[in-house]
Amino acid sequence: MRFGYDGAAFQGWARQPGARTVEGEIRRGLAGHRRLRFEPAALEVASRTDRGVHARGNALALTADLPGPLLLRSLNGIAPDLFFWGATEVDPAFRVRSAVRRTYRYFEPAHGGDLARWRAAARRIAGTIDVRSLGRGLGSGGAVWRTVESVSVEPDGDRWIVETRAPSYVWGQVRKTVGALREIALGRLSEERFAEALAGRIRLTLPLAEPERLVLWEVEHGIPPAVRWEGPNRHQARYWSAERAALRDRARLLDLLDPTRAGAPSA
Repeated sequence: MRFGYDGAAFQGWARQPGARTVEGEIRRGLAGHRRLRFEPAALEVASRTDRGVHARGNALALTADLPGPLLLRSLNGIAPDLFFWGATEVDPAFRVRSAVRRTYRYFEPAHGGDLARWRAAARRIAGTIDVRSLGRGLGSGGAVWRTVESVSVEPDGDRWIVETRAPSYVWGQVRKTVGALREIALGRLSEERFAEALAGRIRLTLPLAEPERLVLWEVEHGIPPAVRWEGPNRHQARYWSAERAALRDRARLLDLLDPTRAGAPSA
């Protein structure tokens, strides 16, 4: 199953007591479906995301007895901020975590920053690198080597898109990658010292970028969806319309309250 979600109201992927999570919502919806026989132990996901992180192209594998079109319709009825857009039947030996590539995109406000400096630093994060400085919870042992295919920074209106492509990641890697690029752009970290960390000679303490601008963009297995969802259903359409309207209303309100704008009340 190919799926995505608006991560704003989820406390990450993994189910937790008393918290709304993506996994918890999916398991609740599957267990409550009257026509669906589902094996709870068989649910596997390609990539786990943190609180507030969004997904456009995640993937999961499950064992169920409905054909693809009916399964898509059923899953899209679980919650309006979850959407399932593709289904493919696979061999029972298939493991969804064995993806060819995972692509993340981080939407960074440009704020008149130095794009050339961001790009130069991003180019250093390629090949086989030590990710201890870019990960969380890795302990104090030796180098942890991972392959990164590329990190790029592309302008997109008033923001930059930081895209990372790799077969796999350690926890927090993308957000710390953005944190490192910010530190270099601000002059608080030299490219040379960052290169030493990537080569495994030193370990840095780097800040985590905010989760709300991060999107799991694509998980690739080399298997195209056999069936695609033709939605959205009315609950999904209502949700996305209401969320967009709320954002527009808030933007208008902030414009009215902003003391730096022309027309603001004077002392």
